[in-house]
Amino acid sequence: MIKILIADDQTLMRDGLKTILDLEDDMEVIATCENGQIAYEKAKELKPDVILMDIRMPIMNGVESVKLIKKEIPSITIIMLTTFDDDEYIIEALSNGANGYLLKDIPGDKLLQAIRDGFHGNLLIPGNIAAKIVSKLSSTSKEKNNYSSDYELLEELSEREVEIAKLLVKGYTNKQIAASLFISEGTVKNYISNIYSKLGISDRTQAALFLKEKLNIN
Repeated sequence: MIKILIADDQTLMRDGLKTILDLEDDMEVIATCENGQIAYEKAKELKPDVILMDIRMPIMNGVESVKLIKKEIPSITIIMLTTFDDDEYIIEALSNGANGYLLKDIPGDKLLQAIRDGFHGNLLIPGNIAAKIVSKLSSTSKEKNNYSSDYELLEELSEREVEIAKLLVKGYTNKQIAASLFISEGTVKNYISNIYSKLGISDRTQAALFLKEKLNIN
């Protein structure tokens, strides 16, 4: 059973989402709230598996709430929901640990699938939004590392690091990567740290997005 917390300042949106999700056999909405501060408090208390987080709310917005929640309970999957296709909010939310980003006009069946995918560790980012984030990360990474091209940057990765990078992009956890490549979890962590260092990126979601584009992984 996927335990879900809904944070949105619109009562109609909260109630509508709860009604849809509670109809699913594998989902249960354990709480709803109207701002990021309450979402943070309820996340600590209830330990949900997934949080559907509106990005623009009073008192504390979704981005600030993500920062607090991910700092204390990084295992919670947080999916940002918004009516705004806003680059700055998107990048800030993802860079602070959000696991995905969906626009509120997404069809109900796709929302349900997105929640299940997010719960199982897959990135939830529409293609047009991902492209913008990759562009931003690519630019930032070049500045940090002083590389003249993405090709030169990726050339720095060893054959084993490329293998691990491909699995990371596919949403594999460190444990799953270790099992697939017959190495220890500790070794996987070391490789991933090296990958972060070479890319000039310090976040798993950012790294996965950047590598997905540059390694042409579908």
